[in-house]
Amino acid sequence: MTDWPRIRSVGLSGLLVTFAEKMSEPANRAALAFRAAVEEQGWPEVRETSTSLVSTFVQFEVSQEAITTMTDRLRDLLETRDWFAEALPAGRSLWHVPTVYGTDLAPQLEEAAAAAGLDPDAAIAELSQARVRVLTIGFAPGQPYMGELLPHWDIPRQQGLTKSVPPGSLVVAIRQLIIFTNASPTGWRHIGQTAFRTFRPGSEMPFPLSPGDELIFPSITRQEFDRIAEDPTGGAEREALT
Repeated sequence: MTDWPRIRSVGLSGLLVTFAEKMSEPANRAALAFRAAVEEQGWPEVRETSTSLVSTFVQFEVSQEAITTMTDRLRDLLETRDWFAEALPAGRSLWHVPTVYGTDLAPQLEEAAAAAGLDPDAAIAELSQARVRVLTIGFAPGQPYMGELLPHWDIPRQQGLTKSVPPGSLVVAIRQLIIFTNASPTGWRHIGQTAFRTFRPGSEMPFPLSPGDELIFPSITRQEFDRIAEDPTGGAEREALT
C-alpha cells in the first residue's frame, strides 16, 4: 500500500493533499488535476484552492464538523481515479518567450552549461527548445517555477548568492527554471534574460501565467532583445492548449 497521497490539516480551515515526498512530473500532474476536480465539485464550503509543486491546498469555511466532512469528501474524490495519470486541466496556454542567452545580460550561462556537462552552444540549443510546465507560482507575485528539464540539468544551487538579478531573468537549478518577477538575490544561475513581466498591476491579467501553462524560450540576439525590452509582454506569443 502506497503512502501517497496524504491528507493533512493546515490550521483550522485548510487541508493539504500531498501526492509525493519530492517533485516529480506525475506528482505535479496529480496536484494540478486534483485541484481542477475539487473546483468542479462546487462545494459551497470551499473558499480557495491552490497548488504547490506536489500538493493541492483546500481552504474551507470553518465549522465544528468542517475538517471531518471535507477530509471525507477529499478522500472519496481521491479514490475515483489514478491522479498520477490524469489529464492536465483544460484552459492552459503555451507561451513562446523570446530569450537572450549569455552575454553581459545573463553572465552565468557558461557556468551552468559546464555544470550540466554541455558546451554553451549545446546548452542554448537545449534550453531554447525545451518545453516546460509552470509547476507552481510562488516567492513573488506571478513568479513561475517551471520544469522539468532533462536530468543533466539537475545542477545544484550556488554555494553563495548572486546579489541581484533583474526582473525577467531566467535562472536555472535542480531541473527547473524561474523567470524572476522583481530584482532579487538568488542562488540559482542566471542563464538568460527575457523582457517578459510575470506581474502586471493594473492590467486585465495581472498574473499572465497559471500552474499548468507551458513555456518555450526561443533564443534571440541581443539586438532583438533591445527592441522588445520595453514591451511588458516581452514579445511573447500565446496560444491555447487543447
